[in-house]
Amino acid sequence: MSAMFSHCTPITSDKATSLSSSFSGHNLRRSAQLPGKFFSTISVSSPASSPAFRSRIACQISSSSAATSPPSSSVNVQAKSGQKDFLHINDFDKATILKILDQAAEIKGLLKSGDRTFLPFKGKTMAMIFAKPSMRTRVSFETGFSLLGGHAIYLGPDDIQMGKREETRDVARVLSRYNDIIMARVFAHQDILDLAKYATVPVVNGLTDFNHPCQIMADALTIIEHIGHLEGTKVVYVGDGNNIVHSWLLLASVIPFHFVCACPKGFEPDEQTAEKARKAGISKIEITNDPKEAVRGADVVYSDVWASMGQKEEAAFRRQVFKGFQVDENLMKLAGPKAYFMHCLPAERGVEVTDEVIEAPNSIVFPQAENRMHAQNAIMLHLFGL
Repeated sequence: MSAMFSHCTPITSDKATSLSSSFSGHNLRRSAQLPGKFFSTISVSSPASSPAFRSRIACQISSSSAATSPPSSSVNVQAKSGQKDFLHINDFDKATILKILDQAAEIKGLLKSGDRTFLPFKGKTMAMIFAKPSMRTRVSFETGFSLLGGHAIYLGPDDIQMGKREETRDVARVLSRYNDIIMARVFAHQDILDLAKYATVPVVNGLTDFNHPCQIMADALTIIEHIGHLEGTKVVYVGDGNNIVHSWLLLASVIPFHFVCACPKGFEPDEQTAEKARKAGISKIEITNDPKEAVRGADVVYSDVWASMGQKEEAAFRRQVFKGFQVDENLMKLAGPKAYFMHCLPAERGVEVTDEVIEAPNSIVFPQAENRMHAQNAIMLHLFGL
């Protein structure tokens, strides 16, 4: 696939019009506000007017029109050998993560401008496996893939029953012959690993009980938009040491920033994952049981539900254990007036976060949710080698 685009002009930085990643030392340009009554947001200069960006888009549009044939096993095997699946953030180096985030911002700017001529996914289909239902994951993947010219197929919990009705390795092989890419939102992490092992097309991790890499890529994009950079920021997660925390730890093993997880005793993140992040020597990692001390000086305070899907029978027990870990106005005051609030949603208002915090001007949960689509589009573009 990459050979098809070898003649294309690569995108270059245009100081007057293009969006540069603050990872490389350039802050995002802040102009008019995006819609939203309660949220302090920014919009970035659209890259659509950049000659280099237009050149790349024109090149990809002309090339993608010739790539509308059904996926062949030989083409997919070749693509697979040259591209990784997107299973864990730390499967990629810093330069690749930054490139994906830059491209996410570029595509977001293009879509915000109303331009619908960039169709790199034209003629491609994506199989979306949902062992766990989700509004954001389904809509963001399906809409994003469609906006860039592709067609997504929803396969719900009763459509496949992967691992029960049919073995995962068989599902992977069959779907690879029909589709160009597979996204899966599953319970057991081993399921996504098995899918990737046997599929001959790229596999994207839409969520497992262990990690949620697409969410954290969207989070990183959101932090860059609002703060101007991720490197050197202090991100404090308050709540259960779950799959979100694991993904933050994996990102911290690639990109340097200060990550703190404040959780009750017995609900810390996986120790091996935390130790792996520490040993990487890239970021400052802290695991604490004191949320008040943790949030002091935070750039971002982050929360998630205390009882995830599959843990609802523990909800009452967890509410007792997690007392003192609710993100309320008092906790945000300790963080400071410049701290943003983030939540991967859905939120249980009045439980892990108060209504006042989620509706406050420094809450960026809805721009964060929107960025799922843009980050995922960029991830898939990378996997396709586009």
